[in-house]
Amino acid sequence: MNLNFILAATVNPGLIAGVVIAVVLLLLVIANIHIVPQARAYVIERLGAYSATWKTGLHVKIPFIDKVAVKVNLMEQVADFPPQPVITKDNVRMQIDTVVFYQITDCKLFAYGHANPMAAIENLTSTTLRNIIGELELDSTLTSRDIINTKMRSILVEATDPWGIKVTRVELKNIIPPKEIQDAMEKQMKAERERREAILRAEGERNSAILVAEGRKQSMILEAEAEKQAAILKAEALREATIREAEGEAEAILKVQEANATGIRMINEAAPSKEVLTIKSLEALAKVADGKATKIIIPSEIQSLAGLVTSAAEIAKETK
Repeated sequence: MNLNFILAATVNPGLIAGVVIAVVLLLLVIANIHIVPQARAYVIERLGAYSATWKTGLHVKIPFIDKVAVKVNLMEQVADFPPQPVITKDNVRMQIDTVVFYQITDCKLFAYGHANPMAAIENLTSTTLRNIIGELELDSTLTSRDIINTKMRSILVEATDPWGIKVTRVELKNIIPPKEIQDAMEKQMKAERERREAILRAEGERNSAILVAEGRKQSMILEAEAEKQAAILKAEALREATIREAEGEAEAILKVQEANATGIRMINEAAPSKEVLTIKSLEALAKVADGKATKIIIPSEIQSLAGLVTSAAEIAKETK
């Protein structure tokens, strides 16, 4: 008990106060050290007025004087707005929901340019969409998304530039026509598909008929060509056979003439007498008479010789 009293009496109150103040200051400094991450920015106010914009890195603000007013995301962001009711030029009511891609380019304008910039962009998108769709008919609305996107983007870029926001893209996410229009469109699409199917079927049948006719034509051409080639080959073979037959006859005639010439030459070489020639003439006459001819012309020399022979035959008979 006496020892504790002695230790408490020896502690310096000023030292304790200094330690406490140092700890408080350290905690205060640590609390006012800020690290700004990548793609972020802090808008700093000093005594209620805009002071600076902190970029990525380490920063220290003055306690009780500086304040982080707004933390800004510098990355590209997307705002998906709910479907908005619109009316086309031909009085068709439908709903269209849009998607807006944007990026904050000026942190000071974004912090002080508009109290609620996202609500402003949503309302601006809705009114702009109504104005654009009101100038288009239903069919044009369904087929002109790129045109609508381009017009909306140009209007939003001009309107949001004073707020430090850059609209990069605007897309029509979905177009929802009324139920009866959807039914009519489905029927129209079904009829169109059936029409295309009928056209394709007719085209297929026509092409098939053309191909069949073309095949028949080619078949007839090939058959005619084959018959032509067969006739040519047959004529060629007949011509070759005729030529060979003529050559054979010519060769036979030549051999006969050569044989006759050889016989005549041999007769000439043998030098036959007149009596031999007369006998040969009679033999030839006998062969001539053996035919079916009704009339025979006999040379005078042979006639006299025949008479002589007949007389000799008669004398021989009488002698016997």
